[in-house]
Order: sequence, then structure tokens, then C-alpha cells
Amino acid sequence: MTGEQLGFGSRRVSSTPPPRRERVAARRADTEVVRPVEASPALTIEQFIADHGAQLMRLAYLVTGSQVDAEDLWQETFTDVHRKWSKVSAAVSPHAYVRTMMMNRHTSAMRRKWTGEHPTDPAAYVMTSQAVADPSERVDSDDALWQMLSTLPPRMREVLVLRYFEDLDDHAISEALGLAVSSVRSTASRALAHLRDLEAQAGAQGRDAR
Repeated sequence: MTGEQLGFGSRRVSSTPPPRRERVAARRADTEVVRPVEASPALTIEQFIADHGAQLMRLAYLVTGSQVDAEDLWQETFTDVHRKWSKVSAAVSPHAYVRTMMMNRHTSAMRRKWTGEHPTDPAAYVMTSQAVADPSERVDSDDALWQMLSTLPPRMREVLVLRYFEDLDDHAISEALGLAVSSVRSTASRALAHLRDLEAQAGAQGRDAR
């Protein structure tokens, strides 16, 4: 075997060094400084409120059923958000993180005192917080449904609101409320059974009145 060619099966690899210009290009590639990718601007709390403030105000109203309570819940939640913004902004989904903060605060408040409030007509509700991007946004809902929702314990109402108004699946609801997925499903089942019973009772009373 000569030094000109090295054989490996049917493949032949040349032992001749590459041309000088190829060696120079290779050295340049090895020593070239890799420029860092320019980072995207950090999310600010002002931008977050502009993007999600109205939706979170709507959520606050859906779970409280009261304009005053919704505004209080929104303000208290965003006070916490402002204080923990570095942690919130670093989350995979800041919106989901804040939604969980809001649900936790609401649940804590309701555990201390559940008054079984009867909300006003949701169609007349107008968000008034100046921080919300669209203060004219209204919650469109049926008053009879709201009267039934107001009879539910807070946890049942939260589960139904997140499932049917926020359009979250059971896994996302479990994360937002800190519940097992099985607990979410059983809570939703009990809540729906309660609403069906109320609807049946309302229908029977209507037939009796005729």
C-alpha cells in the first residue's frame, strides 16, 4: 500500500492535504466570533395589563358576580403582580400565572366568608378600571343563568367559569385552582347536577303557574 491513497473497503480517502485556501477558510471558521442573538424586549407590567387586563377583569367579575367585588379582586391581584413582577414575567405563561394568583386570592376570600351574593344583571356591567385597555367591554350573559350560578359554592362556580367562560380544559383548571384533575371533574359534575336540578325546579314552577 502506498502513501498516496488509503483504502477503506470500496471507499477511498485521499491522504493529500486540502488546498491552502480551504485550510485558511477552515481556520477563519474556527476563530470567528459568534455574535449573540439579540434578546427580545422584556415584558413590562404596563404591556401585560394592556394585553390581558380586560380579560382578567372579566374573569374577576365572572367569579365574584359583583362589579365592586370584581374591581377589588382585580386591584388586589395586580398589587401582588406588581410586587412579584420579576417572578411573574419569568413564568412560561405570565397570563396563566396571574390567573392562578387571582383564583387563589378569590378562594381565600371566599373561605373566610361566603355571603351567597346575588349578582346584578351582568349585561349592565361595565368595567371602569382606568388600567383596563377596553373599559367599555361588557359581559354578555343570561340573567337566569347568573341567578343559578350565584347559588353555587365558590369552588364550583370557579370550575364552571374556567371551563365554560375561559374555555380551559380540566388540566389547565387543575393548575389554576391547585386541584387534582379528578377533583376538577367531580366538582364540575356536582355543579352541573345542581344547576340541572334548579332548572328542573324552575320549569316545574312555570308549568304550575299556568
